[in-house]
Amino acid sequence: MKKSIPLFLAALLLMPVTGWAADKPLLAIVGKMIYENKLDTPLAAPWKVAKGKWEIADGVWRAAELPEDKHPAVARMPDKFSDFVVEYEFKFDGAKLTTLSINGPKGHMARIMIAPNLVTVQKDSSSHGATDKAVVFAHLPAQFAVGTWHKVRMEMVGDTMVGQVDNLTAWGHDDSFKAERTVGLTVGGQSVEFRNFKISEATLNPAWSAVQTEISAEQQQASGSAAPHP
Repeated sequence: MKKSIPLFLAALLLMPVTGWAADKPLLAIVGKMIYENKLDTPLAAPWKVAKGKWEIADGVWRAAELPEDKHPAVARMPDKFSDFVVEYEFKFDGAKLTTLSINGPKGHMARIMIAPNLVTVQKDSSSHGATDKAVVFAHLPAQFAVGTWHKVRMEMVGDTMVGQVDNLTAWGHDDSFKAERTVGLTVGGQSVEFRNFKISEATLNPAWSAVQTEISAEQQQASGSAAPHP
């Protein structure tokens, strides 16, 4: 006798990735809120500025690279997180690049890198390529107009990450992701605005296997490269 597919799984299999919003589970089931900040007051603890100019403009954070730094603007949280979901909004105001950057005990771990016409989701090199190579999970063509707000979401559970900017979504995995992580924002050029930042606890979505198949298909189609394998 042919077995029927459970209704919740059938719904996931039929749902296009481009239609999934933040309230639809991807890799993670969102748990307790760990940290929330509208980013409408001057940057303060637990955030620390490493590079660049960070200020309040029009009621939100605005960050810009300083030419004398010869390095993108960077603000980081020293707090260490295990499995989490990070969400915030950004707006280009002339910058060429912004990233959500995740560090681990050995250095850079992973990032969502956003240019006005491209989203890159990748594992970073912790040693600047000397012994540990960066791995790009996807390059996703995009169009982010100056002055428009867009939403970023990163989910990290165990050895797997999902990166999402608006409805552009990609995933990948690496053993290094199992370590505790710190979170940072970077800006290359002049400038990017940020608002509504939050971090939540996360647990694995029981339906992740079905979801990742759909994301991988969309990821491969959008990037024109092979999707990662579990």
